[in-house]
Amino acid sequence: MKSPLFRDPIYDGAADPVVIWNRQAKEWWMIYTNRRATQEGPKFGWVHGTDLGVASSSDGGSTWLYRGTLEGLETGWGRNTFWAPEIIWHDGLYHMYVTYVHGVPEDWTGKARIRHYTSPDLIRWEFQSTLGISEENVIDACVYRLPNGMFRMWFKQWNHTYAAESKDLYDWQPIGPVITERGHEGPNVFRLGGYYWMIVDEWRGQGVYRSNDLETWERNGIILDQPGKRENDGTIGLHADVVVQGEEGYIFYFTHPGRVIGHNEDSGYEMRRSSIQVAKLEVVDDVLICDRDKEFELNLGAED
Repeated sequence: MKSPLFRDPIYDGAADPVVIWNRQAKEWWMIYTNRRATQEGPKFGWVHGTDLGVASSSDGGSTWLYRGTLEGLETGWGRNTFWAPEIIWHDGLYHMYVTYVHGVPEDWTGKARIRHYTSPDLIRWEFQSTLGISEENVIDACVYRLPNGMFRMWFKQWNHTYAAESKDLYDWQPIGPVITERGHEGPNVFRLGGYYWMIVDEWRGQGVYRSNDLETWERNGIILDQPGKRENDGTIGLHADVVVQGEEGYIFYFTHPGRVIGHNEDSGYEMRRSSIQVAKLEVVDDVLICDRDKEFELNLGAED
């Protein structure tokens, strides 16, 4: 499998990917936080003021072509910040829940909310609302449909995972905390090998939780915490998305290739640049494992 899977050719800062089948174009799309790794400026301005980048694949995810950035997301004047999109398809529309930060802060002081947009084609987006799930900063939405037909959203609040629920994807009611162990962000939920799984980015790898019912979660280990041998894969795996097709699961994550484990200095392009990688997930003896060095063929099929 090609490594790295994708690098943004404009700013070289692709991060927080979501991978989804584009039903209109009949190809896979990767939509991601378009961090500006090449941008000089004070402190953490380079991770703010970001658009959502788009890459497409017509060969089942093996190769990716940069296509540009999503347009029409701003609802007011000025330059603002878009992070970590979550996109699902339901009843003829794509629903996107994206973190929105007002303006371009140079530090981690911005006021963050989750915004809801809808689209018929992943290109034309209509703003629906800013979710009222919390008065505090909330980021990194993940949405999964429950067996009873309700929708559950997991998101980061106060460095832990909280949840909200909706009947229709528009009106969300907060539930409260779900995962309150060590600090983390970027929850992602999927089903594989007979269980539901949640991974969270612990900034030292992806913490893994297992569930039978999407309500009670049990710690199951950690993945992507050890450096891989592939190009641009020699450090921890960050903020990930998982695509499951049949009995096969694939995790799309990003790395900072210029950093080493335990070293998070943000100064300079080499420390800032990022690459998207993909690896195969497997369930062995009821444990989720990921051998990021294992050879495999990625060939995602069309989805209904």
